[in-house]
Amino acid sequence: MEFGYITQYFDLAQVTLWAFWLSLLSVIFFNRREDKREGYPQEAVQIFGKTILTEGFPFMPAPKTFKLPHNGGDVVKPGPERPQYDFKLEQVDRFAGAAYRPVGNPMLAGVGPGAYAVRANKPDLTNAGDPRIVPMRVAKHFAVVDKDPDPRGMTVIGADGQVGGKVTEIWVDRAEPQVRYLELEAGNKKKVLVPIALCVIKGQKREVKVRSINGIHFNDVPTLSNYDQITLAEEDKVSAYYGAGTLYATPNRAESVL
Repeated sequence: MEFGYITQYFDLAQVTLWAFWLSLLSVIFFNRREDKREGYPQEAVQIFGKTILTEGFPFMPAPKTFKLPHNGGDVVKPGPERPQYDFKLEQVDRFAGAAYRPVGNPMLAGVGPGAYAVRANKPDLTNAGDPRIVPMRVAKHFAVVDKDPDPRGMTVIGADGQVGGKVTEIWVDRAEPQVRYLELEAGNKKKVLVPIALCVIKGQKREVKVRSINGIHFNDVPTLSNYDQITLAEEDKVSAYYGAGTLYATPNRAESVL
């Protein structure tokens, strides 16, 4: 028998290989269970008006308590879930599997490109425990450099070329110094935010172009509870509104190209 062989047909290399596969499978099994701490059990199908819940394989893990930073309390997962989405939908027909269509303003229906996650109604925090995304009137140490155009006071133009409002403030990220939102006063005098990634600032024309929605749609952008900070839930809802506009802002966007 050669060195390293346990038997004539089973050697140390085979033991190592099988140990690797078993350890890999155990890691996959563990991670698959851990990712079921949220979102499970799932709603599988609706049969005769009854929703069936399913866990799938592997089974869900035992509840675990997580301590949130900055005295944010404890969260037990899996555990009781807060109320989920307020879908504004209706089925096009009365049978299981029938398609849904938005009701009312499709950009507020919470579906398609306008879908959002139900996040905590608390602001994201810096390492120091301060609200992370705030307007420059709060983060007074931020300033616009001289070589860049200052969007404050510029007119906001929608995809249809109509005026949506006027920029009144810039919102910045105090953890990763950069601009996150522009605050504007819409046509109905309501204060709303627009993500900076969706803005094209034209300094010479003193305009901010937003192609996601039309000018009139700025009146219905979800508002904030406190205009000195934005919560995680509000971030998702604001961004989802503009995302939905890429499909629903005009009738032709919702139709096929061919």
